Amino acid sequence: MELSESVQRGLQSLADPSAFDHSSFQVLLDVSYRSLLSSHGDPGILDQPELKHIDQILLKQNHAAATTFVLEAVKQNADKSTISSCLEELTFGAERIEIFCSTHQKHKKELEHLLASIGRCPPQITDASWRLQYHVKNGQVDKVNEPFYLISLNTENEGSPEDINFTCTVEQLQDLVGKLKDAAKSVEKASQM
Repeated sequence: MELSESVQRGLQSLADPSAFDHSSFQVLLDVSYRSLLSSHGDPGILDQPELKHIDQILLKQNHAAATTFVLEAVKQNADKSTISSCLEELTFGAERIEIFCSTHQKHKKELEHLLASIGRCPPQITDASWRLQYHVKNGQVDKVNEPFYLISLNTENEGSPEDINFTCTVEQLQDLVGKLKDAAKSVEKASQM
């Protein structure tokens, strides 16, 4: 599995027994799975008594790293040996690897169903509209004098309409148009094969 540097660092500190003792490791792992499987985001999910002694920034980084690893493992349908070898490379001990794998097996089916429910088809764009706006002043009452665009994409997903609205600067809009042209060329090439 390919993981970013920040995820690798987070997992390496999670593997360190001096940073996370046995009980705090188990609690953080359970909290990570619970946060992925809960239907609503609980802002106090990391407020467990076993995690109070850990620096909050480190705790959040490790929680993000653990949840990212879990989602990546489910996405790639990683088996126990793949997860074990990946965790061994990140300096996890045998006991922690076994805890991680058993917890993963326990929740794997639920996570697969959750990821499958997200859907495979992105919404189809049916219409687009835009409007040019102009920032005259910012929050500190300084003159800004910058144009920006309000973009509205009308989409349809499985028969239900939905609007996606966002703003972007001139440079961001030019980048978006360039990427859309590249995508159109790629689709055209693929259809000619």
